[in-house]
Amino acid sequence: MIKFIDLCEKEPYEVFKRFYDKAQKAGQKAIEAVAVSNFNDAERMVDSRFVNLKYIKNNEWIFFSNYNSPKSVALIEPNNRVSVLVYWQSINVQVRIKANIFKTNEEFSDQHFLSRDKHKNALAISSDQSRKVDSFSSIKSKFDDTLKEKSLLMTRPSYWGGFSFIPFYFEFWQGQEFRLNKREVYEEINGDWIKYTLQP
Repeated sequence: MIKFIDLCEKEPYEVFKRFYDKAQKAGQKAIEAVAVSNFNDAERMVDSRFVNLKYIKNNEWIFFSNYNSPKSVALIEPNNRVSVLVYWQSINVQVRIKANIFKTNEEFSDQHFLSRDKHKNALAISSDQSRKVDSFSSIKSKFDDTLKEKSLLMTRPSYWGGFSFIPFYFEFWQGQEFRLNKREVYEEINGDWIKYTLQP
């Protein structure tokens, strides 16, 4: 689930929330899963991955990760822009988002870390995310050792925290019969949200 905190009152945010509520009522699984794509400048290619969107706080959309992972480094440098894709099969709605991304403030990351299950925190602390390793057993061993350190589990490591992205473009796609799909766009131009419709 996504937690909404003081949701921005601009129209595209309200439209997203209505679709979210509808999908949740329809029993959508993994409703918080969103695909985040960016251009990896070092590899000269586009990278995509699913993340769990934890919060929408006013106009910030927040997920968490290891800051040292290749994913995180590529997200922030050098472009600071991402494309985000949501698809809720239960209601046949797709949401495309273009956004600027940055690190969430440390206080909010601390609060979220302390609210989590100890097993999740043990993994966040013990994992050198996406790095090569000799065997899975070494990962499990390090995880088990970390889990025993209760004081360690209460302190967020500096290399783990939130990412916030702020959208400047939304496209709401509603699949319909005969592919007569409804596509409505909200684009922020000079501080104003402009709405228009696209051909199917």
